Amino acid sequence: MLTTHDWSVDDLTTLLAVAARLEELDRAGISLELLRGELAYAMFFDNSTRTKSAWAGAAARLGMHPVIVDGSSTQVSHGETAEETGAMLGMNAHALGVRHDLILGEGNSFMRDVQRGIDDHLAATHDRRAVPVVNLQCDIDHPTQTIADLMTLREQRGDNLRGMRVAMTWAYAPSYARPLSVPQGIATLLPRFGMDVVIAHPPGFELMPEVIEKAQAAAAEAGSTITFMDDMDEAFRGADVVYPKSWGRLDAFSDESKALAESGAFADWICDARRMALAAPDALYMHCLPADRGREVTDEVIDGPQSVVFDE
Repeated sequence: MLTTHDWSVDDLTTLLAVAARLEELDRAGISLELLRGELAYAMFFDNSTRTKSAWAGAAARLGMHPVIVDGSSTQVSHGETAEETGAMLGMNAHALGVRHDLILGEGNSFMRDVQRGIDDHLAATHDRRAVPVVNLQCDIDHPTQTIADLMTLREQRGDNLRGMRVAMTWAYAPSYARPLSVPQGIATLLPRFGMDVVIAHPPGFELMPEVIEKAQAAAAEAGSTITFMDDMDEAFRGADVVYPKSWGRLDAFSDESKALAESGAFADWICDARRMALAAPDALYMHCLPADRGREVTDEVIDGPQSVVFDE
């Protein structure tokens, strides 16, 4: 699972059904130890709270032994190639998660090289195992997050989401420059399930051009729409779901101080009660967390009855 657009809608629908069934069994106290004794290894080249916990929790529920390491503790910084890293880890691991989201143009490519190294090693040693790589956030996509978002919408609104208006908007956050992967993942995934997605951001905070092309193609194929604008109020107007969060600039992503300084001109891009009133009366508020309270969103919204952040 390296990006959601590598998977067909049918396969994603099957994945959602399996996830829902496993959750149901887990909540009923039924053992899910289908992969007892296997190793679930994960490398994080960036900080994480929820995704580390999700990886470890899922692995443990399946009977696996989760191991999570800081990516800087690997030999990558010492000149080892991604393919070599994959081969070394693929010898022992039964699944590999990777977060590599801080360098545009590198994260997803690194994961694909790791997968190639694993597959080449297994083929060369006549090992019939499959060792999947799971993207735990890269520069392009955050598939485990956006699939969780989609699953949340299905739980809240039913399986048929066609025609639902989703406002994925930029919001001001001064704490750190966040990756573009969540808005890009939403843009490429939700239109495939019939949702009409609006991407709103201030000038200068565009998404990657190649991702926009994929999102537009996905919407055209599914008969849904994807719209881009620079007006947060207009994006919220009539929306069934609002998903306001910060992300960095393409041209300043590697310079966090510059990106944060430039974002300060748009400090009024906040999700508050006034903007929630522009959306549909029963609109859902979503955020992948962590949220800058008082900057991206007010307490009354994120703690209010329309917020589904913890379910999400």
